[in-house]
Amino acid sequence: MKRIKALAARSIGRIMGTIGTGSGRDATKARVSARLTLAITVAMLFALTGNSEGANGNFCTQTADALFEACEDEVESESFIDKAICINISNSKGRKECLDEREDALEEGNQLCQEQHDGRLDACKSLGEDRYDPDFKPALFDDPKNPNNPNPYFPLTIGNIWEYAGGTEFNTLEVLNETKLIDGVTCIVVRDQVFKDGDLVEDTDDWYAPAKDGNTWYCGEEVKDFESFDGDNPRIPELVSIDGSFKAGRDGAKPGIIFLASPAPDDVYLEEFSLGNAEDVTEILSTTYAFGSNPELDQFVQQQLAERFCSDGDCVVTKNFSLLEPGIFARKYYGLGIGVFLEVENTGEVVQLVDCNFDPRCDNLPTP
Repeated sequence: MKRIKALAARSIGRIMGTIGTGSGRDATKARVSARLTLAITVAMLFALTGNSEGANGNFCTQTADALFEACEDEVESESFIDKAICINISNSKGRKECLDEREDALEEGNQLCQEQHDGRLDACKSLGEDRYDPDFKPALFDDPKNPNNPNPYFPLTIGNIWEYAGGTEFNTLEVLNETKLIDGVTCIVVRDQVFKDGDLVEDTDDWYAPAKDGNTWYCGEEVKDFESFDGDNPRIPELVSIDGSFKAGRDGAKPGIIFLASPAPDDVYLEEFSLGNAEDVTEILSTTYAFGSNPELDQFVQQQLAERFCSDGDCVVTKNFSLLEPGIFARKYYGLGIGVFLEVENTGEVVQLVDCNFDPRCDNLPTP
């Protein structure tokens, strides 16, 4: 299952939102999000519409190039707004610090744009140069509440609940008895909530659609990020961001595949296609994982946990990464009939399944 949305932190907003404090930072991020959406839309139209360059067929590379231009334009535009903020600081020392931060943010922003561009070009080698225009006809999909060919590695039975833990975070996923019609396709709703030190930090609805061929599609998500502030009375989580939200058919976004019916090693595919906003990619590393079979994949994996779900050597391991966060990736471990039971990020963070309500193998799982 899709877990904590750590991989797809919205980088430009993070870097360019460092100047100012409090509501000023929030306003900066809002400006970034609004203008970046416009810039990305223009870039997408440039890259994906028929033009003289399109005759070469390198549509993926064209898309990466257009997004690079949009990213650089956005970084420059935000830098001028930061300059205006600094001008209005009366204290000379504070004003200088503000301008120094602006220069640092500008450099970091441009570096990130370059790294994203390099990462997208690398991804094009695996994904291919074709336009991304998946066949999403309603006739290809099952009733999500009663699919004829459910994916055993991505179980979406109504009422299923997973609980995950790692560090100071606790994450719950629940398949709700709710559907959402998206671009003519009926999707099931999965509620994804993340708590940190007991405070709600994310409350997201993910929308999935099971296809008749066994593929499970990802149709979008409604992201709500929260923050709780010491000193508030009452101390209630406040909505601070909806970054990463997307829906197939809105603002050029398209659906992706969250899990293949018949994955094979080296398969690479898009989970999300919301340019500049949600661009997760999956690569299949193994479809026959069992503990002890691959030392590299065994890293940070508890033997007892893996043996609980992979004793038959049929676990699937994926590499998941966002084109918005160069250099960051996670390995996800999927058990037959369970879904994700472990996620290991290359940052060292490990999050694992600690309970579920639909399979006896979840009883008395080892602690993280």
